[in-house]
Amino acid sequence: MDTWLGQLTEALRSMSDVEAMIKLGGLAVMTLIVFAETGLLFGFFLPGDSMIVVAGVLTTANGDRPALLNPWSLCLCLIAAAIIGNQFGRWLGLKFGERVEKWSDGWLYKRRYLEAARDYYANKGAASLVMARFIPIIRTFVPFVAGMGKMPAGRFLYWNVLGALLWITSLVGIGHAIGGTKLAKNLGVVTGTVIAVSFIPVLWKIVQKWLTSRQESRT
Repeated sequence: MDTWLGQLTEALRSMSDVEAMIKLGGLAVMTLIVFAETGLLFGFFLPGDSMIVVAGVLTTANGDRPALLNPWSLCLCLIAAAIIGNQFGRWLGLKFGERVEKWSDGWLYKRRYLEAARDYYANKGAASLVMARFIPIIRTFVPFVAGMGKMPAGRFLYWNVLGALLWITSLVGIGHAIGGTKLAKNLGVVTGTVIAVSFIPVLWKIVQKWLTSRQESRT
């Protein structure tokens, strides 16, 4: 037990180095991170997409490096964590949504993220549970907003499962495909690229909002 807790603590300390974190913490830490990022409001800062892609890379042997993870076990654990995380996020929204709306900003909570998720949910509806999986920060808050909006449990579960399957299998698949190539020998580049690409929708939303506010100020 002490050994497991020590590995968990050390893995969480090394989150800035995704590869080291995965090697230290293994499936247990990755499962915990996916659950926290999708189910807890303070999980928005965790390395979701980059971690999943790098984990996918590590399912393939490359030169002297053996395959460190089994792709089927990886997908099964992370899909389960993503589904359970979203279900927990919805439950939090149902139970504590009105109370959380009154919170002031702090290090572990940003009201603007909740507002952004609410706008996204309003525009995309149930499909936001699938699309938001691929957008950092938004994916953390959309299940909570769906709970606040009292989205029916059966409908939520359907889109939740579909989103989890698409998100995890696609990112693990991308990593697995990269794993046998020369690119896999520089995982820092892989991590940086995934982070940059995943934030494009967020940046685009910011630009759209800025352009809209400029147009409104001119009229």
